Amino acid sequence: MKRYCQTLELVNDPEKIEQYVEAHRQVWPEIQKGIRSVGILDMQIYRLGTRLFMICDTVDEFDWEKDNARLAQLPRQAEWEAYVSQFQGCAANASSMEKWQLMERIFKLE
Repeated sequence: MKRYCQTLELVNDPEKIEQYVEAHRQVWPEIQKGIRSVGILDMQIYRLGTRLFMICDTVDEFDWEKDNARLAQLPRQAEWEAYVSQFQGCAANASSMEKWQLMERIFKLE
């Protein structure tokens, strides 16, 4: 299994943040199906203020660039990205890979 950790900054607006949180309580079924279909086994998002932290656990064969590009082409994915972009502190036309910045692991308890 591979693990990817990413971060993203939300728009600093409590109402928009609550709308973003609510959207993730009801993620569209096509989005969840698409995420799984490209080899993502588990995805979790955590929030502290305007800062988001995402953990993605994937199959060993997962290729970050290739499989995210494939995900971007799946049904309703572009619509979902356009919808959530209003809450995110980045360009509305940015791809998910441009919005979410990969983090470097600097410690692992052995």
